[in-house]
Amino acid sequence: MFDDGDPILLGLRELALSFPGAQEKVSHGRPVWFTKNQFASYGGHVKGAQDDTSLARALLFKPDADHRELLLGDERFVVPAYEGAYGWLAIALDTWEPTDEEVLEWLDESFRMTATPKLIRELDAHAHPHPPRA
Repeated sequence: MFDDGDPILLGLRELALSFPGAQEKVSHGRPVWFTKNQFASYGGHVKGAQDDTSLARALLFKPDADHRELLLGDERFVVPAYEGAYGWLAIALDTWEPTDEEVLEWLDESFRMTATPKLIRELDAHAHPHPPRA
C-alpha cells in the first residue's frame, strides 16, 4: 500500500524518527510511528470516501481537541476513516506540500498527545533536531 522509496515517505520518516524513542512499524499495510502509542502514520482513507487511494500519501496525526477544531476549518485537513473517530486528522502531502516546519509542528503536537511524560521531558530537554528533507 506504499512505496518504501517514495520521497514524501522518506522525508516524513526522517522527521518522525527524530523524536525521542520513536520507532516505525508497518500496521494495516502502512508505516506508523510510535513510542508506547502511535503518534503518526502515512496513508489512510477519507471518512465516507469510496476511493481507497484518496489519502495514499498523507500524514495522519492527532492534534489536541481545540487545535483539531481550528484545523478542520482549513480545507487542507480531512477526517480520516477509522482514526478520525479518535480525534485524528489527515493532510495529503502530495496535494498540499506543507513545509517541514509545519509537518514537524503537527508531529510534535501528536507526539505530545501520545508519548509518555518521560519522553516529553526528554523532548523538552533537548532542542528538537530539524533534519532537512531529502
